[in-house]
Amino acid sequence: MDIEQEEMQFLGVFGIFKESYKLISSCRKIFTNITLALILPLSFFYFVNAQVSSLFSKNANYEKPFDLISHEWLYFWLFNVAYFTLSLIFSLLSSAAIVYTIACVYIAQELSFKKVMSVVPKVWKRLMVTFLSIFVAMFFYLVAAGLVFFIWAFSVGGTQTFGVGVLVILVILFIVGLLYLTTIWHLASTISVLEEAYGFSVMVKSKNLIKGKLRLAIFIFVIISLLSGFNHIAFKMLVVEGNNIGMVRVVYAIICLLSLFITILFGLVVQTVIYFVCKSYHHENIDKSILSDHLEVYLLREYTVLRAKDVQLFHV
Repeated sequence: MDIEQEEMQFLGVFGIFKESYKLISSCRKIFTNITLALILPLSFFYFVNAQVSSLFSKNANYEKPFDLISHEWLYFWLFNVAYFTLSLIFSLLSSAAIVYTIACVYIAQELSFKKVMSVVPKVWKRLMVTFLSIFVAMFFYLVAAGLVFFIWAFSVGGTQTFGVGVLVILVILFIVGLLYLTTIWHLASTISVLEEAYGFSVMVKSKNLIKGKLRLAIFIFVIISLLSGFNHIAFKMLVVEGNNIGMVRVVYAIICLLSLFITILFGLVVQTVIYFVCKSYHHENIDKSILSDHLEVYLLREYTVLRAKDVQLFHV
């Protein structure tokens, strides 16, 4: 990185985007290989799922109650299980590869695509534990939110002005909480690679680390999510449900695919840069030599995590 860690705390939205772009440009070859090997298949899965879901919704027959257990529904749900599994695997592998690569760039360590791919499977296990922990937290959050809305429906209701006002407040609080958990998840994924914490403990560490930069992180992740969402909408309108035929539809599909995997790559790089920004903001400067040892351990047959106090040199 061109900027010193002590100065990263002053980066805003455009500063983080600029630093992320510089990182990708400086290691164009390695990021291209990671994109082709991991992010491109992930993007392809997204669009295949959109295409299959659209075809199924058009051909589904709801006339009989037993249609819910028909062969078509069975195939559809099996496809969704396969899609979720493959997407999760490639998503975690992509996160591991990007975070590890940027950490090596940060410490100016020699890097190759082969080296990154040899490390990724070991880091992936830690990310999976973190993902499952976030999934559990998200599940209980949604259950609690559903219970609150259920109580609202039977106590206040939506027929009166007061009831509608309460609903609006509840929806806003629900969205804010969802964004907060999502931000915690993004930062926790980076911490799981660069520090010893993973699982529920990394959620606590992520919650503490994001303090002071929460609004900045949420705003950035919302921008990236909107870009990804617009891309999905464009693909659905122009390719899945569009009236275009032949090469026109193919061109639209290629453009949407390119746009999506660029957005995913950029989002993962931004996610890691935000980690360094938060570290700098809390004056938790990372010793490069010890971080180098920490990353090299991934290359050994037996993985031994370092203590947080070893990775973090000092706290000003």
